[in-house]
Amino acid sequence: MTHPFPTLRVVLGDQLSTRLAVITEADRDKDVILMAEVMREATYVRHHVKKIAFLFSAMRHFAQALREAGFNVRYVRLDDDDNSQSLEGEILRAVKALSPDRVVVTEPGEWRLRESFEALRLALPVLFEILPDTRFLCSHSEFNAWAEGRTTLRLEHFYRDMRRRTGLLLELDGKPSGGQWNFDKDNRKPAPADLTIPPRISFRKDAITQEVLDLVRTRFPDGFGRLEPFHFAVTRRQALRELDHFIDYILPHFGDHQDAMVEGEPYLYHSLLSTYINAGLLYPLEVCQRAEAAWHDGKAPINAVEGFIRQILGWREYIRGIYWRFMPDYLDRNALNANRPLPWFYWSGETRMACVAEVVGHTIDHAYSHHIQRLMVTGNFALLAGLDPVAVHEWYLAVYADAYEWVELPNTLGMALHADGGLLASKPYAASGNYINRMSNYCSGCVYDSKVTTGDRACPFNALYWDFLDRHRDRFAGNPRMPYVYSTWDRMGPERRAAIRTQAALHLEAMAQNRL
Repeated sequence: MTHPFPTLRVVLGDQLSTRLAVITEADRDKDVILMAEVMREATYVRHHVKKIAFLFSAMRHFAQALREAGFNVRYVRLDDDDNSQSLEGEILRAVKALSPDRVVVTEPGEWRLRESFEALRLALPVLFEILPDTRFLCSHSEFNAWAEGRTTLRLEHFYRDMRRRTGLLLELDGKPSGGQWNFDKDNRKPAPADLTIPPRISFRKDAITQEVLDLVRTRFPDGFGRLEPFHFAVTRRQALRELDHFIDYILPHFGDHQDAMVEGEPYLYHSLLSTYINAGLLYPLEVCQRAEAAWHDGKAPINAVEGFIRQILGWREYIRGIYWRFMPDYLDRNALNANRPLPWFYWSGETRMACVAEVVGHTIDHAYSHHIQRLMVTGNFALLAGLDPVAVHEWYLAVYADAYEWVELPNTLGMALHADGGLLASKPYAASGNYINRMSNYCSGCVYDSKVTTGDRACPFNALYWDFLDRHRDRFAGNPRMPYVYSTWDRMGPERRAAIRTQAALHLEAMAQNRL
């Protein structure tokens, strides 16, 4: 169908993909593509300054590439005088200026924006279309069809279905490559003392990126995190170089030590590609296919390749399906009735707990920490201490460059905090200091002792772990994966259990007073 007037095509900051219909169906002679940097999106949570700079620079580079390809681009900068500072305001302003016969957007990745766009649809004098986000490998309807009628929505079942659907790591007879679906048991090794980490690549900051860094420095002087050094890829070409580097030098070692944590090493063998996939600069299928090809070519072992593909093909698609199936009520879930405020050290890193200080320090410096640091250090502490799920969710959403609500919220409420009552995880990911000591070298320099549960040098994770299990015994005692821990607790005897409860209360008091 032809349109006598231009179509206004809106591209959001995390939709920097030329494969989306909002771009592929555009009339280059007539349609206008709208992109806007707005304060409302930059400040609805306290976003890391690196995250803001990455998105603004990537958006400006994407707009430049579109113009060079012959598209008409209306780009609104944050500091433009007429900027309304909201996406809705910029769409309304563009409609008034251009008189299009319709507005087309790709479905946003956050419920609040979807609701806002639905309200805008009613307010606009022209047709407003919301197109599906086809970058994902499982549509809403496909996920809902898979989920319908199931009593439990477990990742492993979904992941195997996605392997069959895409053919990734699948033999001609339909059996999994390597003889099994999941090699996770081979991917839990702590890092040896002599572990050698390959260097990471960085990119020259061109005039566009430098201008953005100056803007962010000026407009967000009190923003969270450290702005420089700034190493992000900001174009698809640069993101593809990151992908090449990961496949050639990092992936071969990814599997064995993906759960390890090492002092002073924020990245280890993790890919750093989620920021680029979630913003549209890379595509999930192409990334998975590159990893699969590395295995076929003998350049990476099956446990590394399968574990990496599972994170993208399995977990990423699964989490998105959960988000859209259960929102908006999912955000209000608090099955464990956690209500303590977020401690200041989540923002400052100022705590005597070496593991938390290390992970928050990485977050401040890089807008990044890898999934075990997020789940088993900051997430685990939040779970054990009973921190308010919404406050923890907003922190994770703010501080990581790859965080958007569709991916961050279920990871936080479901995986880290068990606030969804077990929808995602069959048991809470609760762990004592022993786990952190086993999987990291953080504990060796800590003022607390990971082997001590009570007393002045007691690791806070220990007493809080047992106190957490005790508080929620009615909920978890019947879990088939937890009889051993409760039998261990019962064998301690009443005096020992009372001492641990007292120690946990002291830790929580110290946390509230910023003394932990």
